Amino acid sequence: MATLEATVRQQPHAAVIDLKGDIDGAGEDALQKAYAQAVAQKPNAVLLNFRDVGYINSKGIALIVMLLAQARKSGTRLLTTGLSPHYVEIFNITRLSDFMKFYPDEASALANNG
Repeated sequence: MATLEATVRQQPHAAVIDLKGDIDGAGEDALQKAYAQAVAQKPNAVLLNFRDVGYINSKGIALIVMLLAQARKSGTRLLTTGLSPHYVEIFNITRLSDFMKFYPDEASALANNG
C-alpha cells in the first residue's frame, strides 16, 4: 500500500487537495492536516482531487464521510474530481454522491464554483 500524500493548493474560490496514494486508516493524519490547511483561508469550496489515488478502503470512505461532515457544519462545499469509474460507483452506492458534486476535471470544478 502506498502512503497517502495530501497537498493543498489555494485557487481563487476554492482550495484543492491533491491526493496521492491509498486512502485508508493510516492516511487519517495527512487528510485531516490537509483539510485544516485548505479551510484556513475560508474558501467557497474544497476540491478533493483523487486522480492519483490507487485504493480507498472502508476506513478511507469513513474518513471522507468525516470530511464531508466537517464541511457541511462549516458551510463549505466539498467537491470531487479524478475518481475512477469504480470509485464513482462506490460513492453512488454509499450515497456520498448525494452530498458531494463530481466533476470530470479540475478546470470544470473551479469554473462552476467561482
